[in-house]
Amino acid sequence: MSFQIEEIRLRQIGMPLVKFFETSFGRTYERHMVLVEVVSEGVSGWGEVTAGENPFYNEEWTESAWSIVKDYVAPRILKTPFTTSADVAARVAHIRGHRMARGGAEVAVWDLEAKRAGVPLWKLIGGGARPEIPSGVSLGIQDTVDDLLNVIEKELADGYQRIKMKIKPGRDVEDIREVRKRFPSIKLMADANSAYTLNDIDRLKALDEFYLMMIEQPLAHDDIIDHAELQKHLQTPICLDECIRSAHHAEQAIRMHACGIINIKLGRVGGFAEAKKVHDVCQAAGIPVWCGGMLESGIGRAHNVALATLPNFTIPGDVSASKRYWKRELLTEEIVATPNGTIKSNDRPGFGYDIDMDFLDSITVRKETIR
Repeated sequence: MSFQIEEIRLRQIGMPLVKFFETSFGRTYERHMVLVEVVSEGVSGWGEVTAGENPFYNEEWTESAWSIVKDYVAPRILKTPFTTSADVAARVAHIRGHRMARGGAEVAVWDLEAKRAGVPLWKLIGGGARPEIPSGVSLGIQDTVDDLLNVIEKELADGYQRIKMKIKPGRDVEDIREVRKRFPSIKLMADANSAYTLNDIDRLKALDEFYLMMIEQPLAHDDIIDHAELQKHLQTPICLDECIRSAHHAEQAIRMHACGIINIKLGRVGGFAEAKKVHDVCQAAGIPVWCGGMLESGIGRAHNVALATLPNFTIPGDVSASKRYWKRELLTEEIVATPNGTIKSNDRPGFGYDIDMDFLDSITVRKETIR
C-alpha cells in the first residue's frame, strides 16, 4: 500500500557529552544534531542527520544539513506517493553529495513504513541475522596514555568485545605499544581519520607488530588509490570509512585491493537503501563489514542496531550503550549493552524505542515544520 509524507518536522538539538571526544581533527564537547520527523496519517517516523558541528569529517555540518533537508529534500518527498521506503533514495539522488542530510530523511521514512506495517525496522530492511549485535567502543584520544589505559580497563570490565582507539601523528605507535603491553590479547583497532599520507608508510608499518584487527582510514578522506598502495606495504588490514560513500566506491576499493574491511555508516552512504547495497557488494566479495558511529543520539543509535543485524556485519561495531556518551538519553529507556558486550534488537515497530518528548523539547535549539 502506497503512502505519502504530509509534513516534515525538523529539530536541531544540543546534547553535551559525558566527556570530550577527541579525534585527529579536534575535540567535541557537545553534539548538535538535526532530527527529521516525517508524518503520514498521524504516524511519525524519525531519523537523525549524523553530520558533525563542523565540516571536518566530511563536507557536511549541522547548518548545511538543515538547509539541504529543508530546501531540497523536503520538497522532493512531500506529497509524493511511495510504495516502499527504498524509493526515497532515488527521489533525492540528483542532489549532489550531502548524503548525511539526505540519509537523515531517508531513514525516517523507513522508520515510518515499519511503524505503519507494525514490524520492527530490522525486519523491514531485511536484517535479523542475529538477535544481538556484537558491540565495541570507540575511544577518543586521551590526555595521557595512563588515562587511555584506565578507560580501556573500564570498557573491558563492562564487557565490550572490541576497543577502537583514535590515533594521529605523535599519538600512535607509542600509545598502542603501551596498550598492547597492558592488554596483550584484546581485539584492538586504530582509527586515524585521514591523519597520514604515503610519506608515513614506515610509521604505519610499525603498527604491524601490534597485531591490530585493522587500521581505519589512515590516508585522505576521499582517496582509494593511495590506500591500495599503502595496503601493499602493510600486514594489517586497512579498513575504509570516509571514502566509501556508495556501493560503487566499495566495488572500486575491493577491485583495487585497497582494503580488507569496510566500515558502513548510515549517514555517510545516504541511508538504508545504499547501506544495504554496500553490504551486499562486500558480502559477495568476502569483505567483512561493521557499523561505524558518529556520536549519535538514541535515535541514530537504534537505527545502527537495526543495520548491524544484516548478515555480513560480523565485526563488533561502534554501537555501544547510551550512558557512554550522554548524561541523559532522549529515549524513555536507554540503549544498554549486555554483560557479554552485545546489544539486543527488539521486536517493537519501527526503531523500537519511545522518545522522551519533554526532554527532547528542553534540548531543542530550533524547529520548523515543512508542509
